[in-house]
Order: sequence, then structure tokens, then C-alpha cells
Amino acid sequence: MNEKQASVAAQIADLACRPMSELWAIWDRYFPNRPEYPNRMHVESRIAYKLQEEAFGGLAPEVKRRLEAIGSNHSKIKLRAKPREFHFAPGTRLLRQWGERDHCVTVTAEGLFEYEGRAFRSLTAVARHITGSHWSGPLFFGLDKESAQ
Repeated sequence: MNEKQASVAAQIADLACRPMSELWAIWDRYFPNRPEYPNRMHVESRIAYKLQEEAFGGLAPEVKRRLEAIGSNHSKIKLRAKPREFHFAPGTRLLRQWGERDHCVTVTAEGLFEYEGRAFRSLTAVARHITGSHWSGPLFFGLDKESAQ
């Protein structure tokens, strides 16, 4: 094991000894939002992955696609439809009137969606936050063929 590998291994081993407050501080460096239902093992494993990814690089895009294909071929859960991807230029603003209010979402340079000072990973998460129920984010903001209600 070389010095870099040993350092990353030591950092990962140290996670189990840290209090949750320290783990959250590390989490916040890597992720824009905290998990809705956190548990220590999940938090440690996600941080460990990010430490390794930072030190050694992430999976190549072709490897990711291959793993996703293998997973979907073996899953008992069948997707209803292939998700549509929208690519927005940073600074793009999406507007929607809901509940007698105008709601404005801005696309950040990191590809996140900022709403009322908070960053969300998807439009669906923003729509859920605004309405309190599950919505397709693109549908909610009128980006699908069907009109949002």
C-alpha cells in the first residue's frame, strides 16, 4: 500500500471514531443537502466513497453506464419511462405560480437548483418542497408536453 492509499484508508477508518457533528461537517463539504432519513452507516459510507473519489478519481462514464445497465437488467422494479434530461445554462430562471405566490428557481453554475437560498439537486425536490407532495419537477415547471396544473 502506497502512502496515498494508507492516508485515505486511515481517514476512512477514523470516521467510525468521530462524533456525528464532525461527520456532518465533512458531509456538508461534499453534498449540498443532508439525507432525509440519515443513519450513521449511510453517512460514513457516502463520506468514505467521496474521500476515495477525491483521492483516486471517480468511475469512468462508460463504467457508470455499464453498471446502471446491469442494475436495470437485474432489477425487479421496472422503470415507467426513461427519465428526460434537461440541460440549463447557469443563471436560467424557472417561474411558477402556486398557492397564490410566484416561485422562482435559479440554476446554479454547479447544475443545482436554488430556491429561497437553498440548493436542491433536482426540480422534483423543489416541487416537493413547494407543494408538500410528490410532483414531477419538469411537469410542475411546465417543461413537459403536458401542461402543469
